[in-house]
Amino acid sequence: MFVERERAFLVIVDVQERLLPAIYNAQGVVDNVKALVALARTYGFPLLLTEQYPRGLGKTVSPLVEELGSHYDPIEKMTFSCMGEPVFRKRVFDIRKDGRDQVILAGIEAHVCVYQTALHLLGGGWEVHVAHDAVGSRAKENHMRALDVMASAGAWVKPTESIVFEVLEKAGTPEFKSMMPYIK
Repeated sequence: MFVERERAFLVIVDVQERLLPAIYNAQGVVDNVKALVALARTYGFPLLLTEQYPRGLGKTVSPLVEELGSHYDPIEKMTFSCMGEPVFRKRVFDIRKDGRDQVILAGIEAHVCVYQTALHLLGGGWEVHVAHDAVGSRAKENHMRALDVMASAGAWVKPTESIVFEVLEKAGTPEFKSMMPYIK
């Protein structure tokens, strides 16, 4: 199943200052999340960002805050699944009212908050597309197993670049040109 720009929205889970340094391939995760943010901005689809207990784990990392610009509007949470946070839950249901039922999911940690969020979204009828290289865990093994479980549960697990090209659909457009710095 392809991501369709009219149906998609982006969810970024907990890419925070005190979590990121321990994440396997942290820089790759950040770079790929930035590409997804650029994609959402390019096509104007909704973007939700969460921060798990920011007082203890810090805010979203600065390179991502810079990429988000005016879209930096974190939803604070204490629950591991984003769907357990009432503000987040209300926003995703509001987004679905606009016909957007495809979630592009990125963030950390793959085997905790991302995994639980994915399963709750799937259970609620959303189509979930996990950008496997835009999610991470401290241990590579936990990352890989979480991807397997999400795929087994019905999520589409694919590279960020696949998602970007699915939405772009063709080369030579202004949107394609604006995404080139993120996919080179």
